[in-house]
Amino acid sequence: MINVLLKTLNQKNRTIDYPKSTPVLPERFRGLPVIDRAKCIANCKLCIEACPTDALTDGLKIDLGRCLFCNKCLSACHTGAISFSQEHRLAARTREDLVLKDSSLNSLKLIESLDKESRRLFGRSFKLRQVSAGGCNACEADTNVLSTVVYDLGRFGVQFVASPRHADGLLITGPVSRNMRLALEKTYEAVPAPKLVIVVGSCAISGGPYIDHPEVLNGVDPVLPVDLYIPGCPPHPLTILDGVLRLLGRL
Repeated sequence: MINVLLKTLNQKNRTIDYPKSTPVLPERFRGLPVIDRAKCIANCKLCIEACPTDALTDGLKIDLGRCLFCNKCLSACHTGAISFSQEHRLAARTREDLVLKDSSLNSLKLIESLDKESRRLFGRSFKLRQVSAGGCNACEADTNVLSTVVYDLGRFGVQFVASPRHADGLLITGPVSRNMRLALEKTYEAVPAPKLVIVVGSCAISGGPYIDHPEVLNGVDPVLPVDLYIPGCPPHPLTILDGVLRLLGRL
């Protein structure tokens, strides 16, 4: 027992200081994609053609809801006009806000929190039921990481629960396969009102790499009303945490 206590003292506090300080992300982290239009070649569509999900369109608009952060556009661009920043704050309240007409750090729009009454209900204690609607387990893994000692989601009053009847909302991952539609709808119905829906990852937002496949519904929107979109493939745990806390008015 003494050895265990000594080991604990030696490790000290391993929970990150976020949001009190700016998080330190690895150099290879791919955050908000940025386009330097001064470096673009007229009528060059190599980056658009390289995108596997049509996240890039004419006029160089980027749909973060479709983007896989896969690096193919960057590899296709010979002038270095495209890069990935260290900006992790990517969540949006509406689907339209994920479509960036001017992909630059200055165009980033941080989400607004819930209304006053919703913040009163959910701001101090927020329980979520996580549903994997056909996901590959990447978004699920980064969501589960939030409950570890490093991120300690519980210190903000946010917890994952086993039953939708004990939840305040759903956190959904995956492209929503047709086989999962009924289960997802029943889970939503089991959550007592008022309730929120958070979708995590490009699959849950738009279908991701499975977009327009006959066996998926291209995300949650065709099935349930969505209150928060968190893009990524998968999104970094800090991206998820930032979105949830801003929604609750904690940042």
